[in-house]
Amino acid sequence: MPNDSRTMSLIAFLQAQNCSNYVGSWRHTLSMTDFLTPDYFTRIARTLEDARFDMAFFDDRLAMPDIYGRSHDLAVRHGIRSVKMDPTPILMAMAGATSHLGLGATYSTTYYEPFHVARLFATLDLMTGGRVAWNVVTSLNDSEAANFGVSEHLEHDLRYDRADEFLEIVTDLWSAWDSDALVLDKDTGLFADPAKVHRTDYAGKFFRLNGTFPVPRSPQGQPVLLQAGSSGRGLRFAGRWAEVVFTAYSGKDAGIAQYQAIRRAVADAGRDPDTVTVAPAVGVIVAETEQLAQEKKALLADLARPEDGLALLCEVINTDLSGRPLDEPFTDAELAQMSWHGLRDRVIQLSGTANPSVDDFVRYSGRGSLNEGATFVGTPTQVADQMEAWFTSCCDGFVLSAASVPGTYEDFARLVVPELQRRGLSKTEYAGSTLRSNLGLPITDSAKAATVEVGR
Repeated sequence: MPNDSRTMSLIAFLQAQNCSNYVGSWRHTLSMTDFLTPDYFTRIARTLEDARFDMAFFDDRLAMPDIYGRSHDLAVRHGIRSVKMDPTPILMAMAGATSHLGLGATYSTTYYEPFHVARLFATLDLMTGGRVAWNVVTSLNDSEAANFGVSEHLEHDLRYDRADEFLEIVTDLWSAWDSDALVLDKDTGLFADPAKVHRTDYAGKFFRLNGTFPVPRSPQGQPVLLQAGSSGRGLRFAGRWAEVVFTAYSGKDAGIAQYQAIRRAVADAGRDPDTVTVAPAVGVIVAETEQLAQEKKALLADLARPEDGLALLCEVINTDLSGRPLDEPFTDAELAQMSWHGLRDRVIQLSGTANPSVDDFVRYSGRGSLNEGATFVGTPTQVADQMEAWFTSCCDGFVLSAASVPGTYEDFARLVVPELQRRGLSKTEYAGSTLRSNLGLPITDSAKAATVEVGR
């Protein structure tokens, strides 16, 4: 059970594309359309920092949603995540517009190499003064595989076996330089102490690496690890590695059980659950009156199109549903082949059937529509009441998913944050200059000393 002395972590869920995770968002009258420019993202960054958000992170996939009908036509025509830019340059643009906001990006352990990811994120962390997180994903579908010249996507558990090795290498590389390895003595000519720079020698099932990492530590020691494992093999992976767990609840009661399961997974991996931040994705629709908030919700709900939801569903379960009857149940074999086990298990639970149909998946997955069980609607007081009820029972903070951009973030910052701050639930000032300090995450002893001023 969460204790009463905490303040909730606030995290914004972003996409480097034309829409938020709510694909109809780009058609909202208050959504901006200059998403191909840095101004679009720096505006969001300043709004979030002014509201004392801990972090914004970018979700990402490595392919357009083109499994529905085996064509990209619908995705392009309807703007269903058809734009997917690399999030890391955008992250740096946002970093330049802020001084405290943490910034995360998604990178895949299935289609990249450990050294590349380790160097990229270690460099980003240095260039932001220790404000970076890596959202670890294993990727989902055959379209992503095809973009990397692979015929089909790896099987679910095998992806996590590979990811374990990937993280073992990356974290070892990140610890290669002791925090006091840099000397920078111009008189003696000693740049760094070779005894404090360590070689990585790794041989596993998926990777072999023998080399010395060329990036010193950042002020926060190493980037924060963010991960969304929610069941089975993914939950064990999150228990071992995640410092921030991004999850999804269908409601508060389900959230209580999920929160406890995540904390058990962390403890089972030999880690302290109190050092891990669990943050479910939520939507917020807020206005000065309850009636106005309900009107805003109705407007947003009208932006959802069933066909768009089907396209997104095909993407995450790696199955073309375009020719399948909506009421035809999936067989056990078909369910076993689905890429996203957490989503599959959630649909089975909510539908109350072991073999849900396409219609069940559309109804209970929430793909392309508002998640009724995790959308807080009402006045600032009503929204804060709902967030407080979750915070005191089933989470350590929230990942705010926008239904219009930048409207959702601006409404939340203007109306809800002051009420949360008044209740002592949300910070009024940042605790420090690094993401770890603001999330209250532990820093290793060697990382605490990583404050050398290069060039002094």
